[in-house]
Amino acid sequence: MSLDKALQEAMKSIPDCLAGGYVDMSSGMLLAVKTLDSHPQEVLDMVAAATADLFDGPTVRHIENSFNKSRGNPADKHYYFQEFLVFSENLLHVFMRSKKYPEHAICFVCNKSANVGMVLAKSRMAVAPLADAL
Repeated sequence: MSLDKALQEAMKSIPDCLAGGYVDMSSGMLLAVKTLDSHPQEVLDMVAAATADLFDGPTVRHIENSFNKSRGNPADKHYYFQEFLVFSENLLHVFMRSKKYPEHAICFVCNKSANVGMVLAKSRMAVAPLADAL
């Protein structure tokens, strides 16, 4: 299954999902995107950059390196932050790091009225099939 098709299938399973994206954080590229509304390319590019900042920004890396050091782990081999939920005025944004490809992240955008537990559970179920679609 193609990544685009896998993303479309994932979005169908997630309650009130309006958009989804698959980001390669090492390159800052959006590898796949699906939205119910149209958005300018520069907005989509900013989503990819913001996702990379969220997981691998300098402050986040500093915190993770500190955790790794205090626990005796190699500084750049373990990521502590795996998921973020962001509540904006009208939307719920889910960001998840891929376990198979730690430099990749998946993001879903849902209506804020969606059941948060179901959105999170269904989003988690979508991560592996999306990574397998690469």
